[in-house]
Amino acid sequence: MLSVIVIGACSSIDCPVKNRVYTVYTLLKSNGTTDTLTVDTLTILTHCANDSDTILLNHETNFSDFDIPISHTQPEDVLFLTLLDTLGNTYHDTIRVQKENYQHFESVDCQATYFHKLTGVSSTHHIIDTIEINNPTVNYDATNEHFHIYFKARY
Repeated sequence: MLSVIVIGACSSIDCPVKNRVYTVYTLLKSNGTTDTLTVDTLTILTHCANDSDTILLNHETNFSDFDIPISHTQPEDVLFLTLLDTLGNTYHDTIRVQKENYQHFESVDCQATYFHKLTGVSSTHHIIDTIEINNPTVNYDATNEHFHIYFKARY
């Protein structure tokens, strides 16, 4: 009876259920306060390695933070933002995220995933005033705010 219990314990698989790796962005006011900012309508695209574009966020409204997936092995992610305000004006910005990728291994029975260390971030400044890294470690914990985006004062 004891051998059955030991064999059963050795064959159990403890792969994480939530094994998606996301970066969390928080939108803030640029006036020096940490009051969160709600944008009107935001769309975010990225260009994939297979020469196709992917929509990561599509016409989102009434939010002050969002999470999007991060690429597995590329050293830099490029995000294209389009903001539509309530007056019908459209603004575009580009965010570049530099990172180090490292494989995270749970067990032989689990699919390997990648964790990341954020090493740099930059953007154009049409609507974005500043973007900064708040937490450089990207792993399964999606409660961490990785980036703070400060929009120009008119937003």
